[in-house]
Amino acid sequence: MASRMVARIGRAVAVACTVLAVVATAACGSAVDDRTHITVWSWEPSMEEVVDRFEEENPDIVVDLENISGYDNLNTAIQDGYGMPDVAQIEYFALLQYAVSGQLLDISDYVGDDYPNFYTPGTWSSVQLAGRIYGLPMDSGPMAFFYNKDVFDQAGVDATKIRTWDDYYEAAKKLKQIGAYITADAGDASFYAAMIWLAGGQPFHTSPDGRTVTVDLDGDEGTKRFTEFWQKMIDEGLIDTRRTTWSDGWKRALGTGTVASVFSGAWMPSMLLSNVLGAAGLWRVAPMPTPDGRPTNAENGGSAMTVLQSTRKPEAAYRFVDFVTHDRQGIEARVAGGSFPADLATLSSREFLTKTTVRASNGIDIPYFGGQQFNRVLAEAAENVSVGYQYLPFEVYSRSDFRTTVGKSYKWSSAWQSYVKRQREVQMGMTDEDGNPLQPFDDPGPKVSLRKGIAAWQADLREYGTNQGFTVK
Repeated sequence: MASRMVARIGRAVAVACTVLAVVATAACGSAVDDRTHITVWSWEPSMEEVVDRFEEENPDIVVDLENISGYDNLNTAIQDGYGMPDVAQIEYFALLQYAVSGQLLDISDYVGDDYPNFYTPGTWSSVQLAGRIYGLPMDSGPMAFFYNKDVFDQAGVDATKIRTWDDYYEAAKKLKQIGAYITADAGDASFYAAMIWLAGGQPFHTSPDGRTVTVDLDGDEGTKRFTEFWQKMIDEGLIDTRRTTWSDGWKRALGTGTVASVFSGAWMPSMLLSNVLGAAGLWRVAPMPTPDGRPTNAENGGSAMTVLQSTRKPEAAYRFVDFVTHDRQGIEARVAGGSFPADLATLSSREFLTKTTVRASNGIDIPYFGGQQFNRVLAEAAENVSVGYQYLPFEVYSRSDFRTTVGKSYKWSSAWQSYVKRQREVQMGMTDEDGNPLQPFDDPGPKVSLRKGIAAWQADLREYGTNQGFTVK
């Protein structure tokens, strides 16, 4: 009897404990569920710090941050109808595509009257369609001329005096004499588009409603101007067309000085530090050379924070977007992490302009550009960005198609460079690792010009746009 009584008491205690545990768990869960959860997709390294600051200031919101870049995942989520984020970081070139297709929330009614004067003109124009606002500028990528001063000095070239494309061409020839390429380009669509922009080109136009587009690559003067110049550089072997940007071979070439400079966006300092650490102290920054030497510039990269149309929490999502891009705490955290700002206040601040170091991932500040106040050059570059260039409402496809059209000319050039190099090695009687004489490569065949590639690119874009339901002119 006593043992039965003990057993009953034990079961009662167990049940009571279980009930208490359930109640406690429910209570805890209720406390968490009272907060609004938003999902954010972003690839910026400083975003974790930004989220911490935001949640401290906004205790009613929880940010579920996912490190996702590229657009395949976003397109898949849109197609499947689930798994969409509330907030997404989207590059300026892709923003129009998602705005036109109705995937981005029109946040015009959330934005204050002072916002147009808060950001640089180039970035502010990039988040609008038909006078409506579909994101807030997060960072920017005004182009600049990043160069290895040590290599240029060896070639007897003062890079600070390179103002025109002719100056750049003459410098490339001198660099070639000491065995260095002035740059490498194996067919980068974002670079090509930025250089067309820099040359004053406007090959693409989109109507206010985003449904009618003009594709005029073969008739646009800026496109023709850059294409002709770059073809001359390639034909004379002044550009390394074999190394793809961000490949291991490209990074090694920058580190050894065999590729001596890069045209890139203002986000490049932190990328050079993380990818070419061994060249710290050797590099400098200068303004972009232009066709005629007159100051102008283009954007290469940069992105906005956007709210997805599918979100069920638009107010919370916008509060986060605003904190990241408009609040001093959010901006300062990102700039400290290497992001190049899109707001005018930071660009004109003394602390930013007089900076001489780049912060490494371990928190150490490194004078990568030899003590130069490099942000002064980059801030001026941002001021000179022209605002007439337009992206296509299917720009993501456009840049992918570039590789299969214009990219053919780069592949031919790369094959030709390898062919010429091997011919020279054969004539010198060089051998392979086993001591066997090197054999000549096959002739790469008829030349594929950039102009032919541009024509093929244009034809593809017109066909694709028509098939997607756009009116194409």
